[in-house]
Amino acid sequence: MIISLRIRVNRVEYLVIAAGVLLAIGSAAQADDGGSTDRNDAIVAYAVDRHWPARPSHVAWGHMPGVAVDGDDRVWLFTRAEPSVQVYDADGAFVYSWGGGDAIGMAHHIEIDPKGNVWLADVGLHVVMQFTPEGKLLQTLGTRGEAGLDDDHFNMPTDMAITPKGDVFIADGYGNSRVVHYDARGRFVKAWGRRGDGPGEFNEPHAIAIDSTERIYVADRSNGRVQVFDQSGKFLDQWPNVVVPWGLWITPNDEIWVCGSTPAAHRNPTGELGIPPRDQVFMRFDPSGRLLQMWAVPSGTNAHDKPGELNWVHGIALDSKGNIYAGDIMGQRAQKFIRQIGK
Repeated sequence: MIISLRIRVNRVEYLVIAAGVLLAIGSAAQADDGGSTDRNDAIVAYAVDRHWPARPSHVAWGHMPGVAVDGDDRVWLFTRAEPSVQVYDADGAFVYSWGGGDAIGMAHHIEIDPKGNVWLADVGLHVVMQFTPEGKLLQTLGTRGEAGLDDDHFNMPTDMAITPKGDVFIADGYGNSRVVHYDARGRFVKAWGRRGDGPGEFNEPHAIAIDSTERIYVADRSNGRVQVFDQSGKFLDQWPNVVVPWGLWITPNDEIWVCGSTPAAHRNPTGELGIPPRDQVFMRFDPSGRLLQMWAVPSGTNAHDKPGELNWVHGIALDSKGNIYAGDIMGQRAQKFIRQIGK
């Protein structure tokens, strides 16, 4: 059973979530194994930072599908409003913003590559774009404004993962059901996947990430699983019937974080699984697919969302201290959850 508790201590509200369902399994939770430094008997709680961020009055928020953290712990938000790209520091101070007008069609996931450049998945314009941190366009993959299924076209691409060498793997996405590989110069290498529920097939590849060994993880959302591949597209593993994954984040020590909802048999009229989601969960896995932690976050109710509630959680990112940043769709906001460890 998943348990959510709200505890107020010195005016700070804590979400102690699934304290009784903490799944630190075997040596994977031990520091000497290279995994988490949490002890098996520790309770992980998160304090909702009600004051994060200090959003200026002239900066708008809409649906918040994209969130990422860079090497300086600056938080990057990709929202369906203007300006579409917004940057805040870890304390919540507004840094700067860019993106607006017809430059962006419809925001989806955002990623920061190893060189600090910014990548945007635009499901409205059917492209993936690379920018400098200041917002200068460096390259566009796909054909702007044209949906398709070939080397030069995507159909509502959802996310991208970038290797240290600069290769780009794109989840393509809502309209197509494949992963597309480009090299560091933007040249098409190969694509794999098709619509289906077998190994290597997809039904809404919604997010993608890569670990330090360059294994590729795909959030196969409407199949209710995470799939794992090597860079050639060889199927390696799948984690089915654990989570309906919406967003992925991989830490430097290869802990795979997933946000989404728990599986349900219900599909909406368009065939999508878990929409609307029946709950809101965060899960932490090791690279073998062992579930290390799971907890539920209280679900919001649109007009009455409270701090700490999530409403169609879409994106997740962690900073160097283990704090979680989450963006949601219906709640139209990003939030910071401050990591706490207790016994």
